[in-house]
Amino acid sequence: HVQLVESGGGSVQAGGSLRLSCAASGYTYSTYSMAWFRQAPGKKREGVARMDGDGKVEYIDSVKGRFTISRDNGKKILYLQMNSLKPEDSAMYYCAANPQRTRLCRVDAFNYWGQGTQVTVS
Repeated sequence: HVQLVESGGGSVQAGGSLRLSCAASGYTYSTYSMAWFRQAPGKKREGVARMDGDGKVEYIDSVKGRFTISRDNGKKILYLQMNSLKPEDSAMYYCAANPQRTRLCRVDAFNYWGQGTQVTVS
């Protein structure tokens, strides 16, 4: 079965950096659309960045120029490099996967989810 396990979260000061990782197993990783979402307390889950199997990427405007999504298809790992972090980036970050190309706005269309990793920026 599909399994996604996130790691790399933590607490940092504003302006700092973190790199999140998502280890995937149980499916043909290289062809799936992979994405990072986040959810802060009291807010809806929102898509942050997405990378498809062909390398196409999508970011929400608030992270463009600061976050970079990448994937290692051989190791089946998805990354999110987060630089210049702001307090408003604080949230639980989730890795998600879907067999079809799926835009970030279609949160409910992603079939598979990890348990999340907490990011706190102060």
